[in-house]
Amino acid sequence: QAQLVESGGGLVQAGGSLTLSCAASRIILSTNGVAWHRQAPGKQREWVATVASGGATGYADSVMSRFRVWRDNEKNTVYLQMTSLRPQDTAVYYCTTTSRGRAYWGQGTQVTVSS
Repeated sequence: QAQLVESGGGLVQAGGSLTLSCAASRIILSTNGVAWHRQAPGKQREWVATVASGGATGYADSVMSRFRVWRDNEKNTVYLQMTSLRPQDTAVYYCTTTSRGRAYWGQGTQVTVSS
């Protein structure tokens, strides 16, 4: 079964760091762009960052210079390093990609930043 699985979330104090992982099974991430989104309680899901198949990256203004996304093709995994975390970064983080015309989303991983 093709799927994405996020991990690495947790509770961290403001100013701290976390690195999330998005591991794929039966989906080759190296041939597709992978995006991270997040959804805070009571808010709409929002885009956070993308790494294209060629490695180019893009970030939402709210996380620019604090977050970094990259891929490890050998491990078929995409990572999101989050630094200088703020309470407003608290959300469930999801990775998503498209393969063979179908969109895949992981189950999400909770990130909670305490003030």
